[in-house]
Amino acid sequence: MATLASSALTLAEWATRLDPGGKPAAVIELLGQTNEMLNDMLWMQCNDGAGHKTTVRTGLPTATWRLLNYGVQKSKSSTAQVRDATGMLEAYSDIDKALADLNGNTAEFRMGEDMAFIEGMNQQMQGTVIYGSTAVNPERFTGLAPRFSAISGANSGTNIVDAGGTGSTNTSVWLIGWGQNTCHGLFPKGSKAGLQVRDLGEVALYDANNNTFQGYRTHFKWDCGLSVRDWRFVVRIANINVTAGAVTTSNLVNNLITAVNKLPFISAAGNSPPPGGTKPGQVNTAFYCNRTVRAALDIQAMSKANNFLTIETRDSKPYTAFRGIPIRICDQITNTEARVV
Repeated sequence: MATLASSALTLAEWATRLDPGGKPAAVIELLGQTNEMLNDMLWMQCNDGAGHKTTVRTGLPTATWRLLNYGVQKSKSSTAQVRDATGMLEAYSDIDKALADLNGNTAEFRMGEDMAFIEGMNQQMQGTVIYGSTAVNPERFTGLAPRFSAISGANSGTNIVDAGGTGSTNTSVWLIGWGQNTCHGLFPKGSKAGLQVRDLGEVALYDANNNTFQGYRTHFKWDCGLSVRDWRFVVRIANINVTAGAVTTSNLVNNLITAVNKLPFISAAGNSPPPGGTKPGQVNTAFYCNRTVRAALDIQAMSKANNFLTIETRDSKPYTAFRGIPIRICDQITNTEARVV
């Protein structure tokens, strides 16, 4: 197996490192089919147990225009240390043994039930990446929205584009540059990246009256978190108005242009990282929106109304892109966001 180039890897790349048996890899492939963010999102192991400490630069040093016989004023950068926590998402699937064995293919029957748990946890994790707040739910982790929740009063407000919507029928589009030094997922030190599925086999189960019967049990565990080390690589287009299931914001493409130009740089035209993993400093860029917004952008792309908005093909699959940056679907982004001010 080739040595991977960075400690910031996609879940698929982590799976090749951690489990040659392939079961986590198979689960990750299933997750990626319904959660497009997982195809781009990079993950790193925490450096502080179940948390991750990073030093964020908050100010740059200044240089001096010097005259002869005059000295240079001393200067230094300013930094702040941030600790991001991870959360533990777990579930158990219990199935009556007699029911699972009834059709003669126990493994297939159990997998059908397990898929519901996998998808449910997938959606819960993705929703927390977008909206998670430890101030509201301390057992979870802090997602993107609480970090980009105010246009004024915080440095990150610079990277919020106001699309003009009011009331509480708004949605957002997120432009994220995933990278080792920008924004990435977290998993606790010493654990495995991604959703882990463990077959506990045949166990004793109990009904509502505490009576015993034999069954099969599967344990699902996903310890994860989020680090935004450099907020400049995350842009939120907020206050996109949605009425009756359709986008009514007229200048959406102009907002996409504004968002792209807020990034310090764009790497590899938004393409996914190469098989060898991302190199330190490399950024993997993509847009994320819900199906309502993607449908509006797809219609504009098909009508050829804007040269920046195109239909591209990768691995024989079409996708919508803006200036070469893929536009992914994230179903957990709601149409009921309050106005961001």
